[in-house]
Amino acid sequence: MGGHGHGPPYTVPHYSQFTVKGIPQLDELEKALAVKGLKDPWIRNEAWRYHPGFGTRWQRARKFFFRGFPIGLGLTVITVALDKFMGGGEHGHGHGHEGEH
Repeated sequence: MGGHGHGPPYTVPHYSQFTVKGIPQLDELEKALAVKGLKDPWIRNEAWRYHPGFGTRWQRARKFFFRGFPIGLGLTVITVALDKFMGGGEHGHGHGHEGEH
């Protein structure tokens, strides 16, 4: 399974490319912690969130929630059109009681 001469489906970026320096939000956090005499040794783990390749929070949310929307909408339109074209719009909602009222 897998293999077939293909590489991995993604590459994990090297941790050294994500640094806190130059990210205003994380610089502010470091300064606020320093004022209290604290330091967060794991702050580097949050740097990826501010990397330009990952987009803003809204862009990530939009991509997460609407990733398949265009395909789903297109397939829905095709399904409804085929249903109408094939005469599937008449499902017998009268249940055979026409004229009994």
